Amino acid sequence: QLQLVESGGGLAQAGGSLRLSCAASGSILSINTMGWYRQAPGKQRELVATITSSTGTTYADSVKDRFTISRDNAKNTVTVYLQMNSLKPEDTALYYCHAINWYAGTWMNYWGQGTQVTVSS
Repeated sequence: QLQLVESGGGLAQAGGSLRLSCAASGSILSINTMGWYRQAPGKQRELVATITSSTGTTYADSVKDRFTISRDNAKNTVTVYLQMNSLKPEDTALYYCHAINWYAGTWMNYWGQGTQVTVSS
C-alpha cells in the first residue's frame, strides 16, 4: 500500500511559478509510475504529467515547455515534484498526485487528497 501526501499549491499571478510536491510512503519499491492530474470546476480530471523509471516523462500538450516533473528517491520515501512556470489562469485547478504500484499480485492506483492551484490574471 502507498500513502501520498501533497503540498505546495497556492495562489500565483499569471506568468509566475509554483512547485508541487508529493511524498509517497509505504510500498515504494514497487512503484511503477507517478504523476499529476488536475481537475478544474465543471471539467473532467485530466493528465498533466507522468514519470516512470523505464519510459521517462510525458506531458499534456497544454503544459509542455512550462511544467517539469521530477522524482527523488530516498530510503523510505519517493517524492515527485511538479515545477510549474509561466502559469496561466487556465492552469487553475485542483491538482492530484497519482501513483501506480505492484501490490498483492496486481497493479494498484493511489491518489493524493489534492492541492489547489489558483492563477490570477
